[in-house]
Amino acid sequence: MTATYSDCVPTGSLWLDAIPAHWRLGRLDHVARAWPSNVDKHAVADEPPVRLCNYTDVYKNASIVEGMTFMAATAPLEQIERFRIAVGDTLLTKDSETADDIGVPAYVEYEADDLICGYHLSIVRPNPGAIVPKFLYWALSSGPTAGQWVVLASGVTRVGIRAGDLSKATLALPPIDEQRTIADYLDRETARIDTLIAEQQRLIQMLRERRTAVISSSWEPNETWARRRIKHIGDTSLGKMLDAGRTARDGDEMRPYVRAADVLADGSVNLVDLNEMPFSESEMSAFDIRAGDILLIEGGATVGRPGYVWESAPGIAFQKTVNRLRVGPETDARFVYWSMLRLYEAAYYSNHFGSVSFVHLTGEKLREIELHLPAVEEQRRIAAHLDDQTSKIETMIVETERFIELSRERRAALITATVTGQVDVREVA
Repeated sequence: MTATYSDCVPTGSLWLDAIPAHWRLGRLDHVARAWPSNVDKHAVADEPPVRLCNYTDVYKNASIVEGMTFMAATAPLEQIERFRIAVGDTLLTKDSETADDIGVPAYVEYEADDLICGYHLSIVRPNPGAIVPKFLYWALSSGPTAGQWVVLASGVTRVGIRAGDLSKATLALPPIDEQRTIADYLDRETARIDTLIAEQQRLIQMLRERRTAVISSSWEPNETWARRRIKHIGDTSLGKMLDAGRTARDGDEMRPYVRAADVLADGSVNLVDLNEMPFSESEMSAFDIRAGDILLIEGGATVGRPGYVWESAPGIAFQKTVNRLRVGPETDARFVYWSMLRLYEAAYYSNHFGSVSFVHLTGEKLREIELHLPAVEEQRRIAAHLDDQTSKIETMIVETERFIELSRERRAALITATVTGQVDVREVA
């Protein structure tokens, strides 16, 4: 059980209401040097070879450690000297598409003569004796610091933290000995949370493997199963062209529509809070959505992922990034959904159209896909069995994902509370 500090004082800062009386506020440039890298990923003849610690190395890892695979490149000697990383540095992502996705830190635990900081990153190097390096990392990981990056970031299509603004960040600074205590405490407690999260992620992987096994075990085609192309069991249609700049024509009405992002990973289709575009009455008839429809993503990384429409959606249409498959009365729609999901999870589209760099599931391609179909009564039995068994697994996955989300929230709250003096960990560290 952590305690609180008995004597706190207001800071007058926008980012910190109060800090313990024996702490102080300081700008980042009072305790560290910070500078952005301009090392690109090119290899140039006659330049020394280097390894680049790049944006994704920082964004995806809390620490830069020995054994990581870094990009091979070259750099002139002056860049190698200026941007060589050192143990105790914190690297920050300095720009991104959105302001809430910058300032992500990674602590440097490994250095080498040829390992340098790549473009889109900044190096924050603590001044000797001014701040404990690991405390600085935790302070840069806290919520108040992340909030400052959002305000300080500039740009339009891509936002970033300028070198001068990076140094303006305000930190709460306890005495050096207390910084060490806090850093040790957070190292230990976050490691426990991270271990728990990793265990839950392994559980999710096992549950997904179990789900795949359940689906596979239900598919045992034999000579009684018919082979039918989709064009022989139902109708397919690709959504209308979206012309964002077009104004509604006479007779058009603004209608909500389903796009690829609304075909969700859990197999459902989002039908609330949709984007809108103009549709004519005939277009609404052609691109309507009914219960039992199967919507499939037309292109991109999730090409072919299906979503099932459980209820009719009067007044809602679908857009060109989505295909609609509507089966006839001799085929069970839910069975076809499971058939299409099996194809998607088996990477059918990338394998079948592998020579194409960007796969599109056109209406023509969709209609030619062949499925194995038992008698309709057996289709319904198999589909009902899969609905029952996978729903139990999906419930466990959702509960586990929620546990992970709460654990991450607790971790973030713990870091912020500890480095801003909301809790006193000196007795438990």
